[in-house]
Amino acid sequence: MRLIAIDGPAGSGKSTLARALAQHLGLKYLDTGAMYRSVAFAVLRSGGDPEDAEATAAVARAIDLDVGLDYVMVDGVDATVEIRGPQVSQAVSVVAANPEVRAELVSRQREWANRQGGGVLEGRDIGTVVFPNAELKVYLTADPAERARRRAKEATGLDYEAVAADIARRDAVDTTRTADPLTEASDAVVVDTTGLTIDEVVVAIGALLDNACEGEA
Repeated sequence: MRLIAIDGPAGSGKSTLARALAQHLGLKYLDTGAMYRSVAFAVLRSGGDPEDAEATAAVARAIDLDVGLDYVMVDGVDATVEIRGPQVSQAVSVVAANPEVRAELVSRQREWANRQGGGVLEGRDIGTVVFPNAELKVYLTADPAERARRRAKEATGLDYEAVAADIARRDAVDTTRTADPLTEASDAVVVDTTGLTIDEVVVAIGALLDNACEGEA
């Protein structure tokens, strides 16, 4: 089973790289962040409070979730656009910090990879928690200002200043939370994507994979 783990903070280019790399390698792709956003969406949609840890964990365990390449279905509802909106963006940090939610979604992520026979997974704990034995672990980073510019282009209903503030808040929460904090795996390759095109990053990662394969031969 071939597994590639892509981790890093918001706006570092994880999704773009993971999609391109999956296509390049002929593997399936999973955006694990969309799974946490989907739980937040489901909680908010039901009128619940994401801060209610027990109720939020119950939603995570019961949710019917289908995360595809270009769509996200939550309990039969197309949430592809809504999970990127400001309400979910504000709520997802507390949802992702919930240990019971993380345990449920990590289990689902492992099941997904087993069903697919591997894949490229991107998130914040893929190389450290979900698949610590992945063939290749990449930790992406980028200048905070560039990360904010990238995310502002993607986000719905948020301007640059709001996105920059949200990214700073997410970084603080993600790196200090008790459950599976965002951190570099000890054997991860750190890639700063500031000023790089996606093609340049894919070529660099492809070279790393080629070298790894040659080393095993």
